[in-house]
Amino acid sequence: MTASTRTEPATVVVEFLNALARYDVDAALDLVTEDLAYTNVSLPTIHGRERLRKLAVPVLRPGRMGFGVHNHHVAADGDVVLTDRTDELRFGRFAARFWVYGRFVVRDGRIAVWRDSFDWADITVGVVRGLLGIALPSLNRKMP
Repeated sequence: MTASTRTEPATVVVEFLNALARYDVDAALDLVTEDLAYTNVSLPTIHGRERLRKLAVPVLRPGRMGFGVHNHHVAADGDVVLTDRTDELRFGRFAARFWVYGRFVVRDGRIAVWRDSFDWADITVGVVRGLLGIALPSLNRKMP
């Protein structure tokens, strides 16, 4: 991938999410600004790359929690990138999959704002199916 391609806002966002999915926290953090603002709507905003590192490093490791992502749609307009995706949170045999809408602002090839919105009802269904899926895997949603 060329340097100019890497700085395209949509490419930066997709690379960031894919880095998280492969447990490469360092590569993901290289794609965010020092003053990142990360919000899961209805939850407190996390400010700064180092705060995100403190959140992600202990959690995103093989054998602990895993993260998966499937982008259904990615659209960019200037430095704003929108994602319509399915996220997956895994822990052992448990996997919860749910819809997420993301809005990212990319500044100078790095993510400055990451704002995810989701439906708590869909997350609840994903968690229940994930718990039931431990005993009966056919009940759990599959990643698209």
